[in-house]
Amino acid sequence: MTPEELIEYTRVNELQKKNLLVVTGAGVSLASGIPTFRGTDPGAVWSNDVLEKGTLAYFHRSPVDSWLWYLEKFGAHTTAKPNDAHYSLVMLEKMWQGDFLLMTQNVDTLHEQAGSQKLMKVHGSIDKVRCSRRGCPNAAPNGTISFSSVEQSLMHFVAGPTMKSIPRCSICHKLLRPHVLWFDEYYADHADYQYDRLTKFLKKFDVVMFIGTSIAVGAPENVFNVAKMDRKRIIIIDPAFKPALTDILMVDIKDRAESFLPAFVSKL
Repeated sequence: MTPEELIEYTRVNELQKKNLLVVTGAGVSLASGIPTFRGTDPGAVWSNDVLEKGTLAYFHRSPVDSWLWYLEKFGAHTTAKPNDAHYSLVMLEKMWQGDFLLMTQNVDTLHEQAGSQKLMKVHGSIDKVRCSRRGCPNAAPNGTISFSSVEQSLMHFVAGPTMKSIPRCSICHKLLRPHVLWFDEYYADHADYQYDRLTKFLKKFDVVMFIGTSIAVGAPENVFNVAKMDRKRIIIIDPAFKPALTDILMVDIKDRAESFLPAFVSKL
């Protein structure tokens, strides 16, 4: 389906007065050099050891290895730059007449770099860390620390990875941890994930656009199920998405986000 056909088929120009929820996954950042989780690209994280090492339990069991794994898998995110998909979503946000919310599964900062304002990062962010002792002002449920403030300490850790070299909280001296949602944690564990914001938006959205996500687990799956149950308009932009599609309210576009979105937004 071309951008023009999507606009005609879904009557997007009429929908622009409605409330739009955009959900992005790793496919949006692939063109920026960041591997996906479930994709077929060579660096796909999911195809390796994420289920074991991407957990809080692993951090508690082996914090040195946990930090090394995290920095290896996500270190490249800090130098990545936004691509055309990110900039197109900024334009879509500015043009949309109804309420707009962009929920990303990605922990990179590419949406922010591009200029997205109405953004929630449901899985955390690589530009933050936090104390591992819950209840500390630098820890869950509300506290975070900027990654830049501990970057030199982490470089020292990488040069000589030991328990003693892992950066510690300046308040309680417990180990710092990445500010990301591990696979054995919950969205409600930290206010910065903003899951309450998503819950409120799900009560009023009219259209949902999934971009570069498998919609397989967690928040995206919840959004998808709510959209189907409430008969909301669903648009999916992902070349690898493989559901059993029979719903007339669902549009499945087999194209890369950085290719399709610029053309689509330019036609609105």
